[in-house]
Amino acid sequence: MTWVLLALLAASADDRAADYVLGVDDVVVVRVLDLDEIKPDPLRIDMRGYINLPLVGRIQAGGRTVEQLEREIALRLDHVLHKPEVTVSVQEFRSQPVSLLGAVKNPGVMQVRGRKSLYEILSMAGGLNPDAGNWINITRRKESGPLPLKDVRQDDTGEFLIGRVAVKSVLEAKNPEENILIMPNDVISVPKAELVYVIGAVKRSGGFVLAEKEQVSALQALSLAEGLDRGASPKRAKILRQGKEGKRLEIAIDVKKIMSGKANDVPLVANDILFIPSSSMRTIGWRSLEAGMAIGTGWAIYRR
Repeated sequence: MTWVLLALLAASADDRAADYVLGVDDVVVVRVLDLDEIKPDPLRIDMRGYINLPLVGRIQAGGRTVEQLEREIALRLDHVLHKPEVTVSVQEFRSQPVSLLGAVKNPGVMQVRGRKSLYEILSMAGGLNPDAGNWINITRRKESGPLPLKDVRQDDTGEFLIGRVAVKSVLEAKNPEENILIMPNDVISVPKAELVYVIGAVKRSGGFVLAEKEQVSALQALSLAEGLDRGASPKRAKILRQGKEGKRLEIAIDVKKIMSGKANDVPLVANDILFIPSSSMRTIGWRSLEAGMAIGTGWAIYRR
């Protein structure tokens, strides 16, 4: 399942400003046909949720949709005009922020209009990065209501609810009930995945996303890379590892002996690079490897 599905879901959503629930710090413009006393000037909703209008006075805007506010203003102007025609437009959306952090294409604070689901919010953020981890975490203020996911827990302060959804479940759209409605001030965070890389003379070079708490060996990683390519020199293989304090470690291993059972398999740790040289390749520069890992696009990233 690709992000095309999520884009379609977002495109089909009702994004009309009329459905938007106004809140503190939103800026609206009120227009009334044939009533010059009310100017089309920007009005910011105050901290108590009110705006002030000539002939109308102080009126509650926060907590109402645009259509509801239009009807209430028209009702208050009924003594001034016969069937007043009122239009309210939102100039600045400031009251329904949703924060997206981590491995998404466009992280940041998004001002949400109307009701949006988790899939729609992720799609609006451009989708997940290739190096996204296995879980999407959602943090919600308790005052915003329940978080309808399995195994939800409270944070240490007791003020927030924390739940999570499996990335695989989202990508494959297997569990529609996990496509929950996102509330204002929700925080959606997607940690980066732990990866192991297999590069060089293999059939499928790249990074491989590890499952939670998963450990793989050199031979298992080679299997993920679909085995050796023609011309590989497995007896000269190396594990390239970032050591303590940024030191670079090179661990020589004889994959040929491991494959034949003449040597023990070697465990890999997150971000290890298993390098299989070809018979014509002597080495590979650390600078090239670091660049690939840093930008996340130097090699393909594979999920299982």
